[in-house]
Amino acid sequence: MKTVVIKGQKRETLGKKESKKLRAQEIVPAVLYGGEEVIHFAVPFKELRSLIYTPNVYLLDLDIDGKIYPAIMQDIQWHPVDEQVMHVDFFKIVADKPIKIEIPVTTSGLAKGIQQGGKLQVNLRRLKVKALAKDLPDTINIDVTELGVGDSVKVADIEAGELELLDTKSNVVVAVNVTRVAKVVVEEVEGEGEEVEGKESETETSSEE
Repeated sequence: MKTVVIKGQKRETLGKKESKKLRAQEIVPAVLYGGEEVIHFAVPFKELRSLIYTPNVYLLDLDIDGKIYPAIMQDIQWHPVDEQVMHVDFFKIVADKPIKIEIPVTTSGLAKGIQQGGKLQVNLRRLKVKALAKDLPDTINIDVTELGVGDSVKVADIEAGELELLDTKSNVVVAVNVTRVAKVVVEEVEGEGEEVEGKESETETSSEE
């Protein structure tokens, strides 16, 4: 997984009044958990753009006053009305301890069902996983080539390697849904199959006579 550097500064003064002053300057209050101490710091909003406005997920190197802390973004709090980030929680990464994070789902290939008029539906855009930071991929890719109309891939069907998938095993991740067009195509194919079988039966009967 790719790593992004985020720069911030330790906060000397805490409290709602100080936090309000920071936000007025487009600086976001933040906290880093998971280490020997909880670190309160502030990050310019521009530093967070690459994390917030993207479907991607990154590992982070938090540069706080020149000291680097490997971390992940754990939670982000938004203003209930305005599009303003109120606070961000980060969690420190320890190399030999697994972390929980959501990984984006991608698909590859052209599903057979789409060629029959079906529609590909991705139900889970991200999957919750548990793994060491070094084993985390940028995405979890699912090859949908062999999916016909009505077929699906569930969490239990995914080969995750070093990842422990935390979502419910029976949850459908991606499926090829039936559409009117697909229903007609399937019925036509089944009808042709029955017709062929009928002709074969007639041929066999004629041969016996």
